[in-house]
Amino acid sequence: MTTVIFTSQAAKDFDALSKPARIAIAKALDDYAMKGEGDIKKLSGRDGYRLRIGAYRVIFSEDATTILAIYVGRRTTTTY
Repeated sequence: MTTVIFTSQAAKDFDALSKPARIAIAKALDDYAMKGEGDIKKLSGRDGYRLRIGAYRVIFSEDATTILAIYVGRRTTTTY
């Protein structure tokens, strides 16, 4: 099992989302942490990965025991 940790900015972004979006993102993060499942892609041009949940994205880095969520929000042209 992998632990999911939010940076302070990612936690603020997450809290500002609608309740259905927060539920979907939390479920997707849990699925990835527990089962390794999800729409994951390695970022090009910078370190990290992105998890796609519909119109939302979670930008994160990970090691063997921790997923560090750096950004949580709607996909826009400035997300990456």
